[in-house]
Amino acid sequence: MLAATLLLSVAISPVMAQKPTYCNPINLDYGYCPIPNFVKSGKHRATADPAIVMFKGDYYLFSTNQWGYWWSSDMSKWNFVPRKFLKDDAVGIFDELCAPAIWVMNDELYVLGSTYTDKFAIWKSKNPRKDEWTMAQPQFKAGGAWDPAFFQDDDGRLYLYHGSGNDHPLWGQEVDPKTLTVLGARQDLISLNEKLHGWERFGEHHDNTFLKPFMEGAWMTKHNGKYYLQYGAPGTEFSGYGDGVYVGDHPLGPFTYQAHNPFSLKPGGFARGAGHGATFTDAFNNYWHTSTIGICVKNNFERRNGIWPAGFDKDGVMFCDTAYGDYPTYLPTKAGANHQAMFTGWMLLNYMKPVRASSTQGGFAPNFAVDEDIKTYWCARSANPGEWLESDLGAEATVNAIQVNYADQDAKILGKLPGLYHQYRIKASLDGRRWKTVVDKSRNKTDVPHDYIAFDQPIRARYIRIENLHVPTGKFALSGLRVFGKGDGERPAPVQEFIALRGESERRNAWLKWTANDNATGYVIRAGVAPDKLYTSVMVYGACEFYFRYMTANQTYYFQIEAFNENGISERSAVIKSE
Repeated sequence: MLAATLLLSVAISPVMAQKPTYCNPINLDYGYCPIPNFVKSGKHRATADPAIVMFKGDYYLFSTNQWGYWWSSDMSKWNFVPRKFLKDDAVGIFDELCAPAIWVMNDELYVLGSTYTDKFAIWKSKNPRKDEWTMAQPQFKAGGAWDPAFFQDDDGRLYLYHGSGNDHPLWGQEVDPKTLTVLGARQDLISLNEKLHGWERFGEHHDNTFLKPFMEGAWMTKHNGKYYLQYGAPGTEFSGYGDGVYVGDHPLGPFTYQAHNPFSLKPGGFARGAGHGATFTDAFNNYWHTSTIGICVKNNFERRNGIWPAGFDKDGVMFCDTAYGDYPTYLPTKAGANHQAMFTGWMLLNYMKPVRASSTQGGFAPNFAVDEDIKTYWCARSANPGEWLESDLGAEATVNAIQVNYADQDAKILGKLPGLYHQYRIKASLDGRRWKTVVDKSRNKTDVPHDYIAFDQPIRARYIRIENLHVPTGKFALSGLRVFGKGDGERPAPVQEFIALRGESERRNAWLKWTANDNATGYVIRAGVAPDKLYTSVMVYGACEFYFRYMTANQTYYFQIEAFNENGISERSAVIKSE
């Protein structure tokens, strides 16, 4: 009877099916990128610079060096369409589209890749679900347009924004929408000002000791008659890579720096970075922002894509909500969605909890699979069927979802090859002895490097074990086996003694400190330029301090903090002011 009781406890509970969710990094069949390695650590997946638009009821996602693009009807399942857009005589350092521009015009979808020459074509399609494209302009003569973005205004006029580097501004110019030829010379629009804007400083710690910061990744959004010119900075390799925004009354400016900046930032947590992206609306007219997540271990440009809720407040301030931004998030199902209500409330159940493994290669220890750092990973000694990793949640809990993040160890593939797939099983147990299969991907034939499984109905378990059956290349390696749900214990108490120290010698930084909460897994700091506009967030694990380096030197800031664990989130602290 005991064995039967245990198995029934792990079985699916009789509750209503859950609403659709997703989890960052989004689960795309990322290609193995040919960007030359600065660190010779093997072949690996990579992409970045995502752009998403809606066309004929579907979402279309283009991204750097993928030999094609994706479409989705629901922002959950993404379907890859193979396509080589560059002509054989194109000149560049890549053999496929880099940081492509996409836009909808005249009931067609248009695309242009980054170029320093006049040899790149603009393509268009009425049916991009299939590989049905024609040349709209064989040679786009803009004198080179790297990181391009196109925006068509309500009056039909078309504008180009482009530029990527650390020695020049972002440029803009008008383009004839019929002939796709430029109208007049490019104009200087916006430039970095790192002496004033702390987040624009180069470096992992924004200490600006190696290079001048980079400005790139233009994107334009119009909202309530205002023009929001977005850009990425200071460097794609860093956790503080984010997107800023200037606001103007005309597509070519002049533009004014928004007080809340960067509007997109995610420097903490499992998946870090939220720069060089695009803002789009879903089928229900809710705003979202997609941008780049950095791994940057095997190569400075080893990256992934993420999607976060975004929007504009009643005062026209543009924001992107990345709080708990790599935890399960609800997908859009209706208009007027509250961005704060998009977080499911499913907490991470296995952060730094005990782990066992079938084998371990070198220093790639099992605990790296549960340390909430996408840069580190556990690796088995082989890719053989039967290699396994087991995570002890520490206590019985309700499990709503699991994310399986594969790492590239000893990969042999280069490019975008058909027929790649992962196969595995996930088993659950209450006592570590009696197991039940809760996820069976033994017949899967799709490439799922960041697979995400949300159970239609939650399960109860203490132990979660993943068993390898097949990986596309290399060894069985995981950067994160992440288990989400709710524990049965108490959520943390509110954080005490939260302070912000901001000296006169460096007004762009603040040293945030608080008393450690014994019952907390981590903390989320919220920051902003007004007490009711705390739109910036930082997730902190394993520390009771954080150096906040993202401030504008001459602005007042406000801060608030909350603690979280596997059981929930504490009440927020009082808002504190930093002059």
